[in-house]
Amino acid sequence: MNQKSIKLAILFCLTGFTAMKAYSQTEPINIVTTAVPFLRISPDARAGGMGEVGIASTADVNSPFWNLAKTPFNESKGAIGLTYTPWLKNLGLNDVYLATMSGYYKISDEEAISGSMRYFNLGNIQFTDNMGNDFGSFRPREFSIDLGYSRKLSDKIGLGIALRYIYSNLAGGQNVNGTTYQAGNSVAGDLSFYYNGTNESGTGFSAGATLTNLGTKIGYTTDATQKDFIPANLGLGAAYTKAFDEDNKITFGMDFNKLMVPTPPAVGDSAGLAEYRSIPVVKSWFTSFTDAPGGFSEELQEWTISTGIEYWYQNQFALRTGYFYEDKTKGNRKYFTVGAGLKYNVFGLNFSYIIPSGSGVNQNPLSNTLRFSLIFDLGGGDGSGGVGVKD
Repeated sequence: MNQKSIKLAILFCLTGFTAMKAYSQTEPINIVTTAVPFLRISPDARAGGMGEVGIASTADVNSPFWNLAKTPFNESKGAIGLTYTPWLKNLGLNDVYLATMSGYYKISDEEAISGSMRYFNLGNIQFTDNMGNDFGSFRPREFSIDLGYSRKLSDKIGLGIALRYIYSNLAGGQNVNGTTYQAGNSVAGDLSFYYNGTNESGTGFSAGATLTNLGTKIGYTTDATQKDFIPANLGLGAAYTKAFDEDNKITFGMDFNKLMVPTPPAVGDSAGLAEYRSIPVVKSWFTSFTDAPGGFSEELQEWTISTGIEYWYQNQFALRTGYFYEDKTKGNRKYFTVGAGLKYNVFGLNFSYIIPSGSGVNQNPLSNTLRFSLIFDLGGGDGSGGVGVKD
């Protein structure tokens, strides 16, 4: 498969136009698909180095991406973070990337406002028909913009709420099989909870829960019956931090995530697909926990698990590792990650790396993925999550 074919395959998978269902020799593969899946890509290098753990880890500038309720617990008054992720380079794609930006400002010790943006560029794609006739080229792109507010209810509990605008332009007015595709738009919201049980020395247990991307369906044509679900998600996380002394501390974290999206029908089931797309959005959030054809056991398979470890020395040097697990019938993403962090004065730098796994056609396409995050501390503080160093 050449690079253009790979890009086109990715493009049509990203639109969410088709259900993905196949059978292995032993059990069905039934992947829950959505539109705008770039919203599920780990957006920062710190969490990326911890196996995509971010719901209950200590607060940092990228908290709005993972759990907005953590934001008021930042030591710093404010910060800005930038992350760049070359995407699917293992498939030979050199112009596909995700860029993100996030920031927050604490109005008081109890309140914070935040904003973030994700921009996903799929590079340049040359469109042709089945005879090879050139229809021109286009650069598919997607982005989301968030605004959030979070508040402490006590010294240990925080809540957050965010609004999100989503834009997805994948085909740029191209006509495919008689259908003209246009840019899609959607709006969504997040609700988040955070419990910070760490003591003054930094030792203790923390937990979080999030409901993200609760919003409208998105469509790429004028046909209202052809709209697709966006990746509404339930996330649960827990972490434990042990501070050995003033210089050394370690955090163990674990996240569980499940898409609140109905399980799709089999490929070729046009009646089932029409019924699937007709499910109201709010109803879909609840039915997604009980609609798997395989019953409760298959519902459990739809949860992904992230585990991660982070070690800090003098709140200036960090080492991280983690593991991400997805059931083989729901996508089969399984990989180890490593990462590191460095803070100097008001600057912070994080990077993460996905360790190659599998071989040949079974090699993980995310292998060798690197993320780079740059952080600017605007207010001072120990910022053990990755922002600044206390003077």
